Amino acid sequence: MTKPRSGLAGFFEELRRRKVLQAATGYAVVAWVLLQIGEVTFAPLGIPDWGMTLLIVLVVACFPIALIVSWFFDLTLKGFRKDTDPGLSADSEEQLGDLAAAAASATPSVAVLPFEDMSPGHDQAYLCDGIAEEILNRLAQIKNLRVASRTSSFRFRDTSVSAGEIGRALHVATVLEGSVRKADNHLRITTQLINVEDGFHLWSNSYDRELEHIFEIQIEIATHVANALEVTLGTRPGEECCTTANARAYEYYLKGQHYFQRWGTRNMAFAIQMYEKAVEIDPEYARAWAALADSYAMTCMYWNASEENLEAAERASSKALELLPGLAESHVSRGLSHFVRRQNAAAIAEFETALRLDPELFDAWYFYGRVCFQSGELSRAAELFEKAEQINQDDFKAPIFLRQIYRSQGREKEALEAARRGVEKVERRLELNPDDTRALNLGVGGLAVLGEREKAMQFAQRSLALDGDNPDTLYNVACGYAVIGETDLSLDCLERASMRGMTIAEWAENDSDLESLHALPRFRELIDKLKRQEAAAGQ
Repeated sequence: MTKPRSGLAGFFEELRRRKVLQAATGYAVVAWVLLQIGEVTFAPLGIPDWGMTLLIVLVVACFPIALIVSWFFDLTLKGFRKDTDPGLSADSEEQLGDLAAAAASATPSVAVLPFEDMSPGHDQAYLCDGIAEEILNRLAQIKNLRVASRTSSFRFRDTSVSAGEIGRALHVATVLEGSVRKADNHLRITTQLINVEDGFHLWSNSYDRELEHIFEIQIEIATHVANALEVTLGTRPGEECCTTANARAYEYYLKGQHYFQRWGTRNMAFAIQMYEKAVEIDPEYARAWAALADSYAMTCMYWNASEENLEAAERASSKALELLPGLAESHVSRGLSHFVRRQNAAAIAEFETALRLDPELFDAWYFYGRVCFQSGELSRAAELFEKAEQINQDDFKAPIFLRQIYRSQGREKEALEAARRGVEKVERRLELNPDDTRALNLGVGGLAVLGEREKAMQFAQRSLALDGDNPDTLYNVACGYAVIGETDLSLDCLERASMRGMTIAEWAENDSDLESLHALPRFRELIDKLKRQEAAAGQ
């Protein structure tokens, strides 16, 4: 087959091959004849004057439809036949994709890239990410502005990809870039909003301020971007009152976020330290209290459900709720503190309150799904995880759990599709954070279901090498081993996970990945032992 020509030449060649130009010419001839007939016959037939107007409108309106049909179908003696010739060049496909994307939405759109750390010590990544994320969050509140998600835009960190390429990859019309230089208490922030189509700056500015003015800078940048895109910036109810006026407290909060998002026992311990510093400086900082509660709850859920950690989660979540009961995140934190104590009904009530306050809050949908999954309410859990994935399409956790539920329900085709989506998102996450053991752990099971045994084993070995004493890692690796038939390795990991404080009895009994183990004496002995331990601990 002749190699397709590239660029516009290839595109027009494809128009000719698919007979689109021929169809356009033919349509024009037929339309002219119809109009001539109408002009001659409508009056003698007593058809009102508006009849001719209607005919003209129909002729014009049907023209693009005829072109689209001619692109995809050939008219033959046997009727319409779909054009399946693979000769369309990649450049032509890309141009058609761009045209389709442009036609699908004329809504202003932007991607906020991670800001570059220009500080002398290059040790302010947490601050750069925090500033960019806060601007992104403010812009995301605008109803008539489409904003690329944090995960999508932040994967272009430390790349040499141009703003135009990034914009086309994320299907946005503009890209916001920036840099931060922090020396002692002084900040210099430079930003520029770039038009993807031509690479020109729509707006740019620099800010030389002290750290305590960081909130003003973020608002100014978001406002300038909104003005440049001719949209109106707004905030959700309660948005301002849940933050802090203290720049130092905010800085510790951002450091906590940096560690919290990196996962693992060590990072979670650092996150707790940073959040505790934030609330020590500003005891009225509701969002920091909620984040502190989440950190303790995650620690209980995955690593160490000691009474001390359980009480800390309860105390911090109660404080967040006391300070700001109208903040949905406060109710999610309170729900998590109930969940780790197996108080499922109370947890569900908090998650439902959070969703009434903010129906688009991913964490509320996701953790509500976790409660239902652990309780064996798989149909309800599937509905909740599906909604969670719909809200945050870059999250890898919800589709991985959906894959497990669908398998339990015998929905194998949907399970494979969910696994594929989950693994793709895991790999994007690992591009940003190669040492994210949570992504590696959940990726193991997804790859195993997809039949990629060798890659699943590689993920398992990477995760164990990074964090092999982590019970969360051990449990999820055990799931992957079970799916690919490594029964003894799976049971070894489960036993090690239980020895390190993970309470997995109820979860493991409802986990389809472990189905091949459920009837084995060694598995039953482990579950019975764990249930006795949990009953003795009052959990």
